[in-house]
Formats: sequence, structure tokens, C-alpha cells
Amino acid sequence: MTRDQQSPANERLAHPEDPFLWLEEVSGDQALAWVAERNATAVAELGGAQFDVLRGKILAALDSDERIPYPARRGEWLYNFWRDESHPKGLWRRTAPESYLTEEPEWDVVLDLDALAEAEGENWVWGGAKVLYPDRDLALITLSRGGSDAAVVREFDITRRTFVQGGFELPEGKNFVSWAYRDALLVGADFGPDGDGASTLTASGYPRTVRRWERGQALAEAPTVFAGEPQDVLVHAWADRTQGFEREFVAQMLDFHHKVQYEILRDELVEIPVPRDADSVVHEDWLFVRPRSPWTLGGATHPEGSLLVFDYEQLKKGEAEPRVLFTPDGSTSLTSFGFTLSYLVLETLKDVRSELRLYSLGDWEPAELPGAPQFAEISVLTTDPDEDDDLYLTATSFTTPTSLLVGSPESGLAVAKQSPAFWNADGVEVRQRFAVSSDGTKIPYFLVGKHLDEPRPTIQYGYGGFEHSMTPVYNSALGLGWLERGGTYALANIRGGGEYGPAWHTSVLRENRHLAFADFASVASDLVANGVCARDQLGAVGGSNGGLLMGVMATRYPDRFGAIVCQVPLADMLRYHLLLAGASWVAEYGDPEVPADRAFLAAYSPYQNVPGPEVRTPPILITTSTKDDRVHPGHARKLAARFEELGHPVLYYENVEGGHGMAADNKQTAFMSALSYQFLATRLGLHN
Repeated sequence: MTRDQQSPANERLAHPEDPFLWLEEVSGDQALAWVAERNATAVAELGGAQFDVLRGKILAALDSDERIPYPARRGEWLYNFWRDESHPKGLWRRTAPESYLTEEPEWDVVLDLDALAEAEGENWVWGGAKVLYPDRDLALITLSRGGSDAAVVREFDITRRTFVQGGFELPEGKNFVSWAYRDALLVGADFGPDGDGASTLTASGYPRTVRRWERGQALAEAPTVFAGEPQDVLVHAWADRTQGFEREFVAQMLDFHHKVQYEILRDELVEIPVPRDADSVVHEDWLFVRPRSPWTLGGATHPEGSLLVFDYEQLKKGEAEPRVLFTPDGSTSLTSFGFTLSYLVLETLKDVRSELRLYSLGDWEPAELPGAPQFAEISVLTTDPDEDDDLYLTATSFTTPTSLLVGSPESGLAVAKQSPAFWNADGVEVRQRFAVSSDGTKIPYFLVGKHLDEPRPTIQYGYGGFEHSMTPVYNSALGLGWLERGGTYALANIRGGGEYGPAWHTSVLRENRHLAFADFASVASDLVANGVCARDQLGAVGGSNGGLLMGVMATRYPDRFGAIVCQVPLADMLRYHLLLAGASWVAEYGDPEVPADRAFLAAYSPYQNVPGPEVRTPPILITTSTKDDRVHPGHARKLAARFEELGHPVLYYENVEGGHGMAADNKQTAFMSALSYQFLATRLGLHN
């Protein structure tokens, strides 16, 4: 039995101190009745004419035909997945690059998900497609019921517009799948017990083994390529079919931040000799390595966050010397890198402002990209390294609608698509400031609003985990629900993210997590001290790991905020490792089974630290999804129940669908967004 399948009810005797353990029974009648009652209360309190108007505006923006249809390059076609009012589940479609650049591209619908869902009587939610290379006539399509992580995989014939009868198909689960070649897949799934009786899933509920599945073969008969250990996070494999560089790889994720990567050479696995905490990519003749801790090699020490390139074949022989392509400094970090036919493309941040750098492949000479916008968040959307040097980029900011730019180093970039303005940004300013945290570290944050020199209701947003950087972005829901109405917004770049490279993240792992919480609290204090808002005007919002952050703010720093929105949170940090994918995050947070770890987790775990009724806590809205099979909805349920039990002001809403994103379509997204902004507006006094 996997952790996904465990019934928490069976563990009640082991945890008699937890009176709300029954709320972990996701589909239990008593738990669902509790949810329904609180959903009705939240809608009754926050609904009404103003809520309906806001929800309608957000939905209109989400469904607008004027939105940019973001493409994915696949050979001669640009693919796009599109949702609107007429197609709430979505269309998978494609067009030629020349047509895409026109005002009204000629879209060829490959799969109508609404029609499929109706025909099959399933609430299918799109999970993506992997197109076969180089033929590009077949795809592996992932579909989930209601938006969960667990999904089915089905082979689809793009030419005939139909699923392949008797083709590759995986049952519902947290699978991974990759084309090995036309008639074989590399697959990870729940294969049942192995020959020794051990589960083929890890303790986190992800695949532990990789199999090579040949067409026409029963899945159970597919031979095992690699088997990891039960305590690993997951194992996955992939094939590179670039002509002249055909290779297969497998990665054993030891924990969330460490892995061993192998090349599959016939019946032999050859470990790629890089640090286990490094990010590495093999591309044609080269291996690119980004170490996440200092790496001493050949007498030189390369700092974390560098980018090194090796001759791959020579490296495997132990003969290669690295070429250093990027070295971070105190303000600049590398966030990602990719390729065109002739260039390496680096995406970097300098004090949380994006920049692009290009280098010619092989000689590593710098190259220019004429037309790249300044003072905007720029990211590479798609390329085709096998075809040409064309880049499809997005450029955005807090106040400027997103642009899509197309071009190459030779031709320069030009705006190909422009998103309309969905809200009135007249008079809205953007400033960057720095707060000082409890240990003296400077914490950057962005301030956005029309009235930055006078106290206004303010939302502070943060995440602070898993090296995920928070950068400026044009957000129509934020604009409509808050900024256009005169509210102020603060985006806090606290430690735990990747804004200043790997060390910005690793400095707050495990026993040091409290520093990330102190960072967010220091930004809150800075906002009040500088007159941006009064304490009762300051709200905080965060989801997932950011939901944990919100739970800590509500329980450990309740005097800093006037209201909090806590979305799909981790909340019971003494049991998180037992619930769904929780065991995969032990490297980030610590292991509750280890006494020393349990001690520091218990010190901040929101569920165990809700204060008594004598302490004022800010009003809190807690939201989640019944279908969230990544962060168990029991976290949110139990936290709300604890606040309620102790007499604190709390509202709770649980969407039935949507998975970890809380919404399966645009209507649900608009509803959940409007619910949060309506709650914050009423609690913080935003009356426009």
C-alpha cells in the first residue's frame, strides 16, 4: 500500500493527541460534510454583487480572445493549448510559424478536450503532450480527472486525430513516460510489487523503477532498466534522439536536491561524474554543469550557481577541463539556460531583474540579441535547437501587458504578439526596496501601486522555497482585484527562493527555515515603518510552501498583519512526510522521524502552534482542493479546524476540483481569485 492509498484513519491510535485526524480522510463522509458547511459559510459571507462583478471581470480576462496564444515549437509547427468561454476544457491546436505571426493565425485543432470529455463521460483536464521526435506524427497525451497529479497517458495519432487503438496507454497514476523511439517507451509507473515483494513506488508515491516498454508487449513484461531505492524521491529516464548524438539517460533522485545521473550504454549504466547536488545537461558534444555548492576541480573552486561546460566524451574518460561560462556575484544569478541551433542562451537575474546572455556553441564567444527589451522580465518561451536560431520570448512587468517577441541574433527581435491591457494601470508605480532581516541580511521587495507615499491597504506576497524565484509579472487578476482599485502590492524576495542563486535557497533549509519566515516578517515591518500601510491594512498571501509561510505568519507573527490568505498549505509539519508527496520534501524541511528535526519542525509547525484565544490572530481565509494529490487537503482542513476551535476568525473554502492549482478551468480560477481579493478588500478596508 502506498502513502497515497493509506487511510489516515488507521493511524488514529498512534496519534491520539490529534483530534482532527479524521479530516485527513479525503473523501470521508464526515470530512466532506464539514467541508460543505464551511464552503457555504464562506460563499455567504464573501459573495454578493461586488464579488460577482469582480469574478466576471477576471473571467473575461482569462477567456479573452485577445490573449497571447503561447506557442511550443515542434519542428514545422507551433503548438498551443487554448481555453476560452466556448472551450472551457481546451483545444490542443497548431499552426505554421508564418501563420502564427499574422493577426489571425489559421489554427488546426488537433484535439478538442471538451468533445473528448463529453464523449467519454470524464472530467478531463489537460496535462500536456510529448510529441515523437523526429517524425512528430505521434504524441503521448497526459489527462487527469479534475486536475490531480495522478493522470492517464494515451498514445495519440496527430495525423489521423485519434487515439491509437491498441497503442501505448498507462492507467491513472503519478507516472512518467518518455519516447525511447517510435516503438518503445521509457516508463515509470506503479508496477505492483517487484520480484522481492518491494513496492515499485518510492515512499513519496512516485516511480522507483524504469522499464523499457516495446510496442505490442504487455506492460508487466517490460524489462527493468533501472531500480532505485524505496527512500529515493523518484527515478525517471529520457532519450535524446538528436541525429548523431542518440543517447538515453536515467536520473535517480536521492532527495529533492540531490540526484545521480547515468547514461544508458547498452546493458550498462555509466554514472556522469558531477556533484550530486548539481544541475547538469548533456547537449550534443557538451555537458553543462551548474553546481549548487562550491565545486573544487583541478585545483580551482567554482562557486555555487556557476555554469561550466565540458567536452562530454572526454569528461567520461576523466580528461576534460571545464570552460567557465558564468560566474555569479553578489547581485547576479543564473536562473536557467537553453539552446538554439547555434547558441547557448542564459537567463540571469541582477537584483531580481532579468537579463539574457548568448554564446556561440563551441567557441563560446558572446553574441548580441538586438531588440531585447530593457527593464522587463524576459524569459525564453520556446526554441527548436534542431532547426534554427529563432527564439520566442516573453517580456512582461507588473504594469505592462505581456509581449511575445520573435527573432534571432542575426535578425534581431520584434514584437509578434501583444496582450491587451486588462486593467487600468494609469498612475501605478513600481519601486524596489530592501528590508533588513533578523540576522542583518538585506531582503529585496517590489512595491507596486498608485499611492506609494500614503498608507493604503496592501497585499504582501511571498513563497521562499525550493529555489523558486519570484519575479515581476503582469497579472490581470491582481490588477482587477487590487491595483486598479487603489490597493498596494508588495512582492517579497525572501530567502528560500533562487533570486540570488543556490545559496539564497540553501541558507534556509531545514533547521534554518525560521530565517525565511523572519525575512517575510521583516518586509512586513518595513512596509509599516515606511508608511506604506498601517498594520491593520496589511494582508499576506501565499500558496503551497507559501501557504506554510502564511500559516507561520498567522501563528508566529500575528501582530504584523490585518488579514491572511493561506492557499493549499502545508500546515502539520509533524505529519507532512506521511501524506501524499510529503516524503519527497524531507531534504527541504527536515525529517519528523528524527528527534532533532522534529524539535525544530514542532517549533514553527502552524497546526501545532495556533495560539490560544487570548492572542489576537488576523482573520484568515484558508483554501485548498479536494483533488490536490500533492499537498494533502488535510493540512488546510485541520488548520482551519484548529483556528475555529480556539475561537479565531477563519473562513475556509475547498474547491472540489483543480488539483494543487485549486482550479480545473477558467471559471474556477476566476472564482477562487475573486474569493481571495474580496476577503482581503473587506478585511483591510479597500472600498473602491
